[in-house]
Amino acid sequence: MSGDLIRVLLCDDHAVVRAGVKAVLGTVRDIEVVGEARNGKEAVELAARLKPDVIVMDLSMDEMDGAEATRVIVAKDPTARVLIMTMHSEEEALVRLLEAGAAGYLVKNSADRDLVDAVRTVARGDSYLRAAAARALAKEIKRRETHAAEQEQFDKLSERERSILRLIAAGYSAPEIGGQLSISAKTVDTYKQRIQDKIGLSHRPDYVKFAMRLGLLEA
Repeated sequence: MSGDLIRVLLCDDHAVVRAGVKAVLGTVRDIEVVGEARNGKEAVELAARLKPDVIVMDLSMDEMDGAEATRVIVAKDPTARVLIMTMHSEEEALVRLLEAGAAGYLVKNSADRDLVDAVRTVARGDSYLRAAAARALAKEIKRRETHAAEQEQFDKLSERERSILRLIAAGYSAPEIGGQLSISAKTVDTYKQRIQDKIGLSHRPDYVKFAMRLGLLEA
């Protein structure tokens, strides 16, 4: 920042929206809009040239959307601070946006109340997330961690154990599995015990849930 002044680049494909955002930011003395972009491509070019403290970025645009523009900007300058704005509460897209390098996320219908605070928060190096978005992020991180742990468990199994796990999850009985794999039903039961010992699956519903979470039944 130049002293205490926060230099902002606006990026939105609607001139009326840019004017509205600029008017809100213009109500405070510590924020100055130094540039405006009509799409993600222009945002990338202006971000490189103007080096703003914060880039207020619309999510949905032609040519290059906000997520892709953010990814390109942050790849070129890891210190760039991008605040994503969108018309909808798209919490399911939050992780993708943060992975692209966004530092914050704001819904446009709350911009008149929260925009100044969001820009200041992002400018000082913190993340700005709505409570619902933060909960969605925590849920997604937990889901990913669970998926990673289960994938690690699956990787511990032998190739034959994996095949049997898939077939049990798909609803086949031990004799049917034995017929498909040219082994006895008793041998199938032995493999089932090994699977239980390694990763704790014992009943068919457990197999089904485990396989569905890893996408093993999609084929």
